[in-house]
Amino acid sequence: MEAVISVSQLYPSFFYCLVFIISLMIGSFLNVVIHRLPIMMENSWKEEYASYFNKEHSPAQTTPYNLIKPDSTCPQCGHRIRAWENIPVFSYLFLKGKCANCKAPISIRYPLVELFTAIVSTFVAVFYGPTPAALWAIVFTYLLVALLFIDLDKMLLPDQLTLPLLWLGLLLSTQSIFVDMQSSIIGAAAGYMTLWSVYWLFKLLTGKDGMGYGDFKLLAALGAFTGWQGLPIIILLSSVVGALAGLAIMVVQNKGKSLAIPFGPYLAVAGWITLLYKDSITDTYISWIMG
Repeated sequence: MEAVISVSQLYPSFFYCLVFIISLMIGSFLNVVIHRLPIMMENSWKEEYASYFNKEHSPAQTTPYNLIKPDSTCPQCGHRIRAWENIPVFSYLFLKGKCANCKAPISIRYPLVELFTAIVSTFVAVFYGPTPAALWAIVFTYLLVALLFIDLDKMLLPDQLTLPLLWLGLLLSTQSIFVDMQSSIIGAAAGYMTLWSVYWLFKLLTGKDGMGYGDFKLLAALGAFTGWQGLPIIILLSSVVGALAGLAIMVVQNKGKSLAIPFGPYLAVAGWITLLYKDSITDTYISWIMG
């Protein structure tokens, strides 16, 4: 890592271009994670359920299904996606958004996720410059992108992503990459307990579940990265934006109060903003209060 940072500090433009290109490829892989990880989890749950309640159950002999296998195929005709058809963004443009074999339309979301990942990661690289903090903030960004889209699709925040994010934030605090260790540990604990308390208060008052445990873990992970000082900003930003978006969705879809809305995407966006702009937001707020 030190060699990469040293070269990048001599040629910052090279560093930013490299981040953009690599992030395009990572974005392509994140599309796989976003689609397959929930299915992998569901398959695992079904297998565990069957093995627990059926003592004579034997594991299903099926072809591997993970983030690597099987190879990506067209959902319409089963055409195996070749390497040249899987170049981020460019393949979509070259194929005009259609399968090379059957001409079925390919969702535009795939190139948009790739491009979005590349843009926000490059923004992080420019913000921090060629430093170790930039590299770790980019990893932070990758994980948040995956969590954001999985929660939008399935209302699910997998432990396979939230827990590594949490441990990474705590480990980085030992080197004070973003915050010191004390702030990180308190931030992780306070983040989890804050939403845990809200969850149980809401359940006691209404008898309903207001959010999932994945939200607790995600806020804990964000607290580990931003410290306890960042939690008020994250909670305020995510709550305000989430409330406004929820009202807009209820009005547009006309589903009323029964509509379930994922909170993870708002936490993810608020956490990303807070990691970059926590000090600026805090200073602005203090200046405004002091008048």
